[in-house]
Amino acid sequence: MDAPEKGKRDEMKENGKTYTKTGMLLCFLRGSKGLFAASILASAVVAALDMVTPQIIRIVVDYCLGDEMGSLPVFVQEALAAAGGRTYFLRNLYLAAVAVLAVAVFSAFFQYLNTYLNARATERMVKTARDLLFSHIEELPFDWHMKNQTGDILQRCTSDVTTVRDFVSEQLVQVMRIAILILFSAFFMASMSWKLSLVVFLSVPVIVGYSWFFYRRIGHLFLQCDENEGVLSTITQENLTGVRVVRAFGREQYERERFRKQNVVYTDAWMDLCRLLSGFWASGDLLMGLQLMLIVVLGTVFCVRGELTAGELIAFISYNRRLIWPVRRLGRMLSEMSKAGVSMERLLYILNSPAEERNEAGQTPAMRGDIVFDHVSFGYEKDVPVLRDVSFRVAGGSTLGILGPTGSGKSTLMHLLNRLYDADEGRITVDGVDVRDMSLPWLRAHIGMVLQEPYLFSRTVGENIAMAAEAGEEKIRSAARTAAVDESIEQFARGYDTLVGERGVTLSGGQKQRVAIARTLVQGTPILVFDDSLSAVDAETDAKIRRALAAYTGQATVILISHRIATLREADQILVLEQGRVTQQGTHEELAGQPGLYREICAIQDPEEGGMCHAGA
Repeated sequence: MDAPEKGKRDEMKENGKTYTKTGMLLCFLRGSKGLFAASILASAVVAALDMVTPQIIRIVVDYCLGDEMGSLPVFVQEALAAAGGRTYFLRNLYLAAVAVLAVAVFSAFFQYLNTYLNARATERMVKTARDLLFSHIEELPFDWHMKNQTGDILQRCTSDVTTVRDFVSEQLVQVMRIAILILFSAFFMASMSWKLSLVVFLSVPVIVGYSWFFYRRIGHLFLQCDENEGVLSTITQENLTGVRVVRAFGREQYERERFRKQNVVYTDAWMDLCRLLSGFWASGDLLMGLQLMLIVVLGTVFCVRGELTAGELIAFISYNRRLIWPVRRLGRMLSEMSKAGVSMERLLYILNSPAEERNEAGQTPAMRGDIVFDHVSFGYEKDVPVLRDVSFRVAGGSTLGILGPTGSGKSTLMHLLNRLYDADEGRITVDGVDVRDMSLPWLRAHIGMVLQEPYLFSRTVGENIAMAAEAGEEKIRSAARTAAVDESIEQFARGYDTLVGERGVTLSGGQKQRVAIARTLVQGTPILVFDDSLSAVDAETDAKIRRALAAYTGQATVILISHRIATLREADQILVLEQGRVTQQGTHEELAGQPGLYREICAIQDPEEGGMCHAGA
């Protein structure tokens, strides 16, 4: 990673900062605050222009058609008289239409600016949010990923980001416009009839009150919807990635029923939320209808009494409509805030999860490959040890074989070596330096691992091999030949340019393992770990790969984990693990001559492997 990219990543990661909702939103808004500000300004202009049209209508009805000034301000009356008076405007009523059209054109222009700027700001905010989330997820410890379902993480980074985006772009940005509409509408309404305005103002607390009543209940239901969507996403993701297993065991009907049940739960949760939202909006419509009816009735009475002109009543109703919309919008903002609050909490869970301690300023030894496990104990769960007081040494440039039954802790040893986890007790050193004191990127850059379950990405075969390190075509082919996969690749129609399906579904199990081996060999690391990485290949190919590896790895320290005696027998030393303890240690000849698990396995495999263990050995 070059310096600019590293600096950008560190800036986005905030170096272990604990986020609040406000802090997280400010981070999401990096690079888009100016656009949002311009959008808010354009929206405010639109709101101000909305106040003009009712006044034009009021002047036409009262002054031009009715010859009444009503409560028009003095400066407006003087301006009308100077422009030609009532007679002039009565003969040229088209001027009112022109004025309304001009206001509409200006309003449309600023509405366009508002929409365009808001869209740009929103998409930029979403990009920043995704970059921040993905960057942080990449830095989270391996243990965190094991404890959180992939589908739920994806749902948080998609649906929850969308919910926050909608809240910011559709609700918060409208605050300025709503404030202007409320203030101007209230001012004009009060100037025309304070009595009628009182009816409007008394309804505002009622609207806010019932909105708050619903707001408190919407948040809980939305959380249920969000969590159930995460479960549904996980089921879908598991079935798409594990489609071959589902088909192989004929479990399509079972998985369909499992999906259907969760889909019903998810749908029912949304139906509960929709019923509550329906009640929220329906009750709002009822209140608004009653309020409008009251204004029309009382306004008519005031007009008959001469307390209000016809034009003022028309303008008043128009302003009331403009006032009620933002007031109801505030109620909607409260309900949307509850959903956004839930989504922000779910995003904060990701961002506030402690990142892996990389210790980039740590030690960077020569990494000659001298490895020591000194009284190491470890458990994935408290009080459930997987490794118990394990001690051994691997000399630099030698080969260590590890044998043991499933669950004995073989892979765990390698997880501790490259610090996917840290030991609970004891220490692990490489060249005399504790791995916890090393720079984590340095440590992992010098340990090449072929995992027990190799993962291939949806890229070409060549790109999968070269992704661990920059490599030219010849180096890629050389690694592929060592892994005995070159001939298989050449048989593909597009050779090394063949696209590997998701999780490597276009390759056989043995081909995936060998491509993964080639990918590790390209790194040229001084420490190589092969975690049961030849289990899916036949014995002949196994032997061929081992011979090629012996020549290819040179002075590298090699750790072989396998259930095959044939794979381990040439190792300089072999460890036997049972229930997290080292029960045997020595060369093949030494262990084959000792009572224990190694000789038992050796005797079972001997007929197939050509007499590795001799009678009486």
